[in-house]
Amino acid sequence: MSTTARKSRAVLAACVLAMTVGCTTLYRNHGYAPSDAQLSEVLIGVDTRATVADTLGPPTAGGVATGSDYYYVQSRFQLYGPLEPREIDREVVAIRFDSAGVVENVERFGLENGNVVPLSRRVTERNVRDTTFLRQLFGSIGRFDAGDFLGDS
Repeated sequence: MSTTARKSRAVLAACVLAMTVGCTTLYRNHGYAPSDAQLSEVLIGVDTRATVADTLGPPTAGGVATGSDYYYVQSRFQLYGPLEPREIDREVVAIRFDSAGVVENVERFGLENGNVVPLSRRVTERNVRDTTFLRQLFGSIGRFDAGDFLGDS
Protein backbone atom coordinates (compact mmCIF):
# COMPACT_ATOMS: atom_id res chain seq x y z
CA MET A 1 0.00 0.00 0.00
CA SER A 2 1.40 3.39 -0.96
CA THR A 3 2.03 6.28 1.38
CA THR A 4 -0.64 8.37 -0.35
CA ALA A 5 -3.27 5.66 0.19
CA ARG A 6 -2.36 5.43 3.89
CA LYS A 7 -2.58 9.19 4.30
CA SER A 8 -5.94 9.27 2.51
CA ARG A 9 -7.31 6.54 4.79
CA ALA A 10 -5.99 8.35 7.88
CA VAL A 11 -7.63 11.61 6.78
CA LEU A 12 -10.89 9.79 6.02
CA ALA A 13 -10.81 8.06 9.43
CA ALA A 14 -10.13 11.41 11.15
CA CYS A 15 -13.07 13.02 9.33
CA VAL A 16 -15.43 10.19 10.25
CA LEU A 17 -14.28 10.38 13.89
CA ALA A 18 -14.76 14.17 13.97
CA MET A 19 -18.28 13.88 12.54
CA THR A 20 -19.20 11.14 15.01
CA VAL A 21 -17.91 13.11 18.00
CA GLY A 22 -19.59 16.29 16.74
CA CYS A 23 -23.01 14.61 16.76
CA THR A 24 -22.77 13.30 20.31
CA THR A 25 -25.41 14.55 22.73
CA LEU A 26 -23.90 16.59 25.55
CA TYR A 27 -25.56 17.93 28.68
CA ARG A 28 -24.71 21.13 30.51
CA ASN A 29 -25.93 22.08 33.98
CA HIS A 30 -26.37 25.65 35.19
CA GLY A 31 -27.16 26.94 38.65
CA TYR A 32 -27.80 25.10 41.86
CA ALA A 33 -30.90 23.77 43.61
CA PRO A 34 -30.44 22.06 46.98
CA SER A 35 -31.47 18.42 47.32
CA ASP A 36 -34.36 17.26 49.49
CA ALA A 37 -31.83 16.03 52.06
CA GLN A 38 -30.27 19.49 52.27
CA LEU A 39 -33.70 21.13 52.46
CA SER A 40 -34.65 18.87 55.36
CA GLU A 41 -31.95 20.67 57.39
CA VAL A 42 -33.88 23.94 57.03
CA LEU A 43 -36.39 24.17 59.87
CA ILE A 44 -39.58 26.14 59.31
CA GLY A 45 -40.19 28.63 62.11
CA VAL A 46 -36.59 28.31 63.38
CA ASP A 47 -34.04 29.12 60.66
CA THR A 48 -33.32 32.67 59.48
CA ARG A 49 -31.90 34.14 56.27
CA ALA A 50 -28.37 33.84 57.66
CA THR A 51 -28.71 30.21 58.75
CA VAL A 52 -30.32 29.25 55.42
CA ALA A 53 -27.44 30.88 53.52
CA ASP A 54 -24.96 29.03 55.77
CA THR A 55 -26.75 25.69 55.29
CA LEU A 56 -27.60 25.87 51.57
CA GLY A 57 -25.24 28.53 50.27
CA PRO A 58 -26.19 31.91 48.85
CA PRO A 59 -29.38 31.99 46.78
CA THR A 60 -29.41 32.34 43.00
CA ALA A 61 -31.88 35.23 43.32
CA GLY A 62 -33.83 37.16 45.92
CA GLY A 63 -37.49 38.10 45.91
CA VAL A 64 -38.37 40.71 43.31
CA ALA A 65 -41.33 42.36 45.01
CA THR A 66 -40.28 42.24 48.64
CA GLY A 67 -36.58 41.42 48.41
CA SER A 68 -36.92 38.86 51.18
CA ASP A 69 -37.48 35.47 49.56
CA TYR A 70 -34.66 33.17 48.41
CA TYR A 71 -34.71 31.34 45.08
CA TYR A 72 -32.32 28.58 44.04
CA VAL A 73 -32.49 27.85 40.30
CA GLN A 74 -30.99 24.90 38.43
CA SER A 75 -31.29 24.26 34.67
CA ARG A 76 -30.13 21.41 32.43
CA PHE A 77 -29.44 21.97 28.72
CA GLN A 78 -29.08 19.41 25.94
CA LEU A 79 -26.53 20.18 23.22
CA TYR A 80 -26.58 18.13 20.04
CA GLY A 81 -24.07 18.86 17.29
CA PRO A 82 -24.59 22.21 15.59
CA LEU A 83 -28.19 22.58 16.82
CA GLU A 84 -29.16 25.28 19.29
CA PRO A 85 -28.94 24.20 22.96
CA ARG A 86 -32.33 23.14 24.34
CA GLU A 87 -33.35 23.50 27.98
CA ILE A 88 -34.75 20.14 29.08
CA ASP A 89 -35.19 20.69 32.82
CA ARG A 90 -35.49 23.55 35.28
CA GLU A 91 -35.99 23.40 39.03
CA VAL A 92 -36.63 26.27 41.41
CA VAL A 93 -36.52 26.07 45.21
CA ALA A 94 -38.36 28.99 46.80
CA ILE A 95 -37.82 29.81 50.48
CA ARG A 96 -40.13 32.42 51.99
CA PHE A 97 -39.33 34.40 55.11
CA ASP A 98 -41.73 36.26 57.40
CA SER A 99 -41.26 39.90 58.43
CA ALA A 100 -38.87 38.83 61.22
CA GLY A 101 -36.65 36.96 58.74
CA VAL A 102 -37.66 33.45 59.88
CA VAL A 103 -38.43 30.68 57.35
CA GLU A 104 -42.17 30.35 56.60
CA ASN A 105 -42.30 28.17 53.47
CA VAL A 106 -40.00 25.88 51.51
CA GLU A 107 -41.24 24.84 48.05
CA ARG A 108 -39.69 23.10 45.03
CA PHE A 109 -41.09 23.81 41.56
CA GLY A 110 -40.43 22.06 38.27
CA LEU A 111 -41.78 21.92 34.74
CA GLU A 112 -44.28 19.48 33.31
CA ASN A 113 -45.52 19.98 29.76
CA GLY A 114 -44.36 23.60 29.90
CA ASN A 115 -46.33 24.40 33.07
CA VAL A 116 -44.92 25.27 36.48
CA VAL A 117 -45.83 22.54 38.97
CA PRO A 118 -44.98 22.21 42.66
CA LEU A 119 -42.77 19.15 43.25
CA SER A 120 -42.64 19.36 47.03
CA ARG A 121 -43.84 21.69 49.76
CA ARG A 122 -43.17 22.31 53.40
CA VAL A 123 -45.34 25.32 54.07
CA THR A 124 -47.17 27.13 56.79
CA GLU A 125 -49.19 29.06 54.20
CA ARG A 126 -50.68 28.06 50.88
CA ASN A 127 -48.20 29.54 48.40
CA VAL A 128 -45.14 31.71 47.95
CA ARG A 129 -46.03 35.40 47.69
CA ASP A 130 -44.00 36.22 44.61
CA THR A 131 -45.37 33.78 42.05
CA THR A 132 -44.91 36.32 39.24
CA PHE A 133 -41.14 35.93 39.62
CA LEU A 134 -41.48 32.16 39.23
CA ARG A 135 -43.72 32.59 36.18
CA GLN A 136 -41.18 34.92 34.58
CA LEU A 137 -38.34 32.56 35.40
CA PHE A 138 -40.05 29.51 33.93
CA GLY A 139 -41.63 31.48 31.09
CA SER A 140 -38.27 32.35 29.58
CA ILE A 141 -37.59 28.76 28.52
CA GLY A 142 -36.75 28.58 24.85
CA ARG A 143 -36.99 32.32 24.29
CA PHE A 144 -33.26 33.03 24.16
CA ASP A 145 -31.64 34.39 21.03
CA ALA A 146 -27.89 34.81 20.57
CA GLY A 147 -28.58 38.34 19.30
CA ASP A 148 -30.01 39.26 22.71
CA PHE A 149 -26.67 38.52 24.34
CA LEU A 150 -24.49 39.97 21.58
CA GLY A 151 -26.41 43.24 21.29
CA ASP A 152 -27.54 42.64 17.69
CA SER A 153 -30.77 44.31 16.68
